[in-house]
Amino acid sequence: MTTLPPSFGLAVLLTMLVALGPLSTDLYLPALPTLARAFGSDAAGVQLTLSVFLVGFAFGQLFYGPLSDRFGRRPLLLGGLAVYGLATIACIVAQSIEMLIAARFVQALGACAGPVLGRAVVRDVWGATESARIIAYMGGAMAIAPLLGPTLGGFLTVLFGWQSNFVILLLICLAQIIAVACLLRESNVHRHPGATQPHQLIANFRLLLANRSYLGYVLTFSFSYSALFAFISASSFVLSERHGLTPEVFGMSFGLVVAGYVLGSLASGKLVRRFGGDTLLAFGAWLGAVAGLCMAALEFSGASSIAAILGPMFFCTVATGLVMPNAIAKALAPYPTMVGSASALMGFVQMSLAAVVGVAVGHALPGGGGGALAVGVAICTALAPLSYMTLIRPGRDA
Repeated sequence: MTTLPPSFGLAVLLTMLVALGPLSTDLYLPALPTLARAFGSDAAGVQLTLSVFLVGFAFGQLFYGPLSDRFGRRPLLLGGLAVYGLATIACIVAQSIEMLIAARFVQALGACAGPVLGRAVVRDVWGATESARIIAYMGGAMAIAPLLGPTLGGFLTVLFGWQSNFVILLLICLAQIIAVACLLRESNVHRHPGATQPHQLIANFRLLLANRSYLGYVLTFSFSYSALFAFISASSFVLSERHGLTPEVFGMSFGLVVAGYVLGSLASGKLVRRFGGDTLLAFGAWLGAVAGLCMAALEFSGASSIAAILGPMFFCTVATGLVMPNAIAKALAPYPTMVGSASALMGFVQMSLAAVVGVAVGHALPGGGGGALAVGVAICTALAPLSYMTLIRPGRDA
């Protein structure tokens, strides 16, 4: 029995912690063109502030997960938030694009503590059967951050400059440190003394990767997220520079897309007990593939418009909202004694794939524009159901 009982307040706190990563990318999206001008950089250079963040986010999780299996979730959360706060100060005072990129990498090393350990706490407290429902509702609530983030970031950039976005992130970090220190008790009652030993780490990761179902859930989840990150990487340049949207209007347009994720997450929370996680996951994966194909077809048929981008992307994010909570819960369910490691490896694969996609789309933007975005989304959404069909045994749902 865990010493930390399930509660609505705990779910709210975990949602805030998990949301720190997405908010760290989405809040300053409207400022990317401004950053390019301020530092004399091109789109690919500024896009590295996103992709490098994902690289740090990916590698950091590999350490937080096993360490939390050994020492507990709470101290690792406090340490991660402290690192995040210091790196955010470095972002605020950055004098070059290179300094900002480096600071973003360190910022990500702190930010990743929230998602990887937040998922682990959910598994600790709510167990295998209820985790999908709780994660789905958390996902819907968490999406409020990226739903409002770009809109707020757009106004902040226009009124106070790009640095104001990082000032807000610093204040949020300080609030989270206080909340964790005062309100969060330790949830890990299955601490593994050998979890941080190198041979045990390698054995755990090999065990996870050798499990076809675990790998299938991780890849389905990761490709679905990578489609979303392709949009995150390219949308500010495609919508702002190609279609002339101001930072404020871009933020509101981005919010429409994120609303799809809210819808998908809330629908998953309502329907998972009735239809099961695998059914919702498979439906979401195929829905995303169809929407991605439609985006590419519209782009290359010459029907280029804001609606031709935002419409299909809305359904892609609905699909992501259906896929992510169920894939996470299904992947972590069989591993109560090494849930931190399982969550960390999942996050590492997710963010690594997304970083590769982000870099590829960023470098293709100068010549490809909207076509680069459409191709990136279409490929990722097609690979999600392919991963499900080839690696996860049909009818496995409980």
